[in-house]
Amino acid sequence: MATSVYSINKGINKPIEFKGLRAQYIWYLGAGLLLLLIVFAVLYICGVNTFACLAIIVISGFVLFLHVYKLSHKYGEHGMMKAIAKRSIPSIIKSYSRKVFTGLCKKN
Repeated sequence: MATSVYSINKGINKPIEFKGLRAQYIWYLGAGLLLLLIVFAVLYICGVNTFACLAIIVISGFVLFLHVYKLSHKYGEHGMMKAIAKRSIPSIIKSYSRKVFTGLCKKN
């Protein structure tokens, strides 16, 4: 009996995970790091001291990592999208007319 050359992917339907970051938080961290690279380039071109640029970027990068990991652990894979969606639901719906409800039971 011949053995298969291909291995079976056991991670089907599982979210992407990298060093504890799940799903969209990997993209948030990547976008933040790209933004920090652009900020460093702008500061360097403007003539700010190199060590000051490095200090600003390192501190900002550390804060970025802490914030993204905190969001990842707090909300998980889909929790942040659910929290944002929950905020957009109105708490009270007021209607001063019955016309909205009278047309619901009519059959065409």
